[in-house]
Amino acid sequence: MTAPFRFPRFFVTNPSPCPYLPGRSERKVFTELSGENASELNDALGRIGFRRSQNVAYRPSCAGCTACVSVRVVTQEFEPNATQRKLLRRNEDLVVTACKPWSTDEQFELLRRYLKARHPGGGMTEMDEMDFADMVEQTPVESYVIEYREPSETGTPGRLVGACLTDRQSDGLSMIYSFFDPHHPTRPGLGNFIIMDHILRARRTGLPYVYLGYWVEGSKRMQYKIRYRPLERLGKNGWTRFDPTEQDNAIREVAISSVNSDRHLPMELAGIFRK
Repeated sequence: MTAPFRFPRFFVTNPSPCPYLPGRSERKVFTELSGENASELNDALGRIGFRRSQNVAYRPSCAGCTACVSVRVVTQEFEPNATQRKLLRRNEDLVVTACKPWSTDEQFELLRRYLKARHPGGGMTEMDEMDFADMVEQTPVESYVIEYREPSETGTPGRLVGACLTDRQSDGLSMIYSFFDPHHPTRPGLGNFIIMDHILRARRTGLPYVYLGYWVEGSKRMQYKIRYRPLERLGKNGWTRFDPTEQDNAIREVAISSVNSDRHLPMELAGIFRK
């Protein structure tokens, strides 16, 4: 005899400074994921814009702001553009392994290098080994650490250059957190490669979506998510597909912003506009 399903209790955090848009505050609604129905609850909440962190599912609930938008890639229709195909070829030699959610020193050291280069001063830079272990190992759902290693001639595992904590949901893969070598001399664009590998991995297993988390218009940190097509976003009327022209304009705005701030296009953005 199975225990009856218990409707989850939801809570709201106090407002705190928004990590994405200066001058704004954020607030989250969250609930605990526990018990034998944790996976089903996580699946249901994922379809309405929640994200998982350890044994908690949360989503933004900010007063007067709806900038955080859940986005997902439609895997069966994804067709990489010329730049993305080049990126796939450049990294096709990487050894990709879906590991059990068990943290390692090697993963943690890679995360530290990534955070120092890409998110200095962010809250995650204060994580220690125990915090990282909790992030990876405290999961009540089907989770993996997808590792990306360089090939080895000795038969031993090659150097770890990327990793992603990933949940398998009933309708797709949810990329909880990815990190990679930010200064690799011959593998620029590792973050984008990890996303495309997830898209192709989900397609091979018949999963229709890859959940990328929140796209925040106006936040440079989140603009990489706009590059994948077809892309769906969650709104008042459910999941709808980005209009191609609107998505083109959003990609173009990212490029213009990069030119104005850095006086040159990053390699991954520049390729979008090459024929």
